[in-house]
Amino acid sequence: MTIQACVAAASGRLQLAGLSPAEADLSARVLAEHVLGWETAALLSAAHDTAPDGFRDRYEPLVARRAAREPLPYITGSREFWGLDFEVSPAVLIPRPESELIVEASLDALPPGGHAHIADACTGSGILAVSLARERPGASVVATDISAEALEVARRNAARHLVAGRVALVRGDLLTPVAGPFELIVCNPPYVAETAQPALQPEVRDHEPAIAIFGGADGLQLLARMIRQAPSRLTPGGFLIFEFGFGQDVQIEELIAASPGLELAGFRRDLQGIARTCIARRT
Repeated sequence: MTIQACVAAASGRLQLAGLSPAEADLSARVLAEHVLGWETAALLSAAHDTAPDGFRDRYEPLVARRAAREPLPYITGSREFWGLDFEVSPAVLIPRPESELIVEASLDALPPGGHAHIADACTGSGILAVSLARERPGASVVATDISAEALEVARRNAARHLVAGRVALVRGDLLTPVAGPFELIVCNPPYVAETAQPALQPEVRDHEPAIAIFGGADGLQLLARMIRQAPSRLTPGGFLIFEFGFGQDVQIEELIAASPGLELAGFRRDLQGIARTCIARRT
């Protein structure tokens, strides 16, 4: 049986499990590349070759996991973010492309040079802390998370990308364990309303850590607490930049307006024009 035939059969199986044709094709291909240790170009060039010995024995159990709607990054153990390869596991939320808006806004807020102090609350796999530490070599970052397991993943990612010496990892709730002052605070907090759980994709609902997804009944519980905590930990003129959910921008504006010491500097929008990232400044 050729490699192409194996991949095509896997894609068909995944479509029967409920994945779209595009998702099924991508998953089948990526899992084949993962098993073979090949890049996409190598897989395409060898597509009509007979599958190597042992390939199907290793490939088919991974396809079965994906058919059970386990997220692809948990099966391969990695996910790309900001051009970097990050380790992920079921202990952490899978990085989303939308979170790169936080990095973009942060780099605009912190020009190159200088020795900025940054806090990253709810760091998870450490994608924001590591990406910012790499982009701003003079910066030091304190990253917090309530999950010890998540912090271990973040620790390995900081070491992988050679910034472990400038990224301190602290266990705790939001900004509670840090005092500052910081020129920049970033956060990708849990912001999905608990009432939305039944409507989520199985990959999210059944596999990603609920503690990193749900922000109370309305999704705003942790966002509101973070907004209250931030002013006392920011330098004058310092920035709080964080992600929020679809349709929450009006509530975010209200929370910022009601927070002494903060003013709304603007929103960043995703490719669909939806506001997803808030930029607030300490007055």
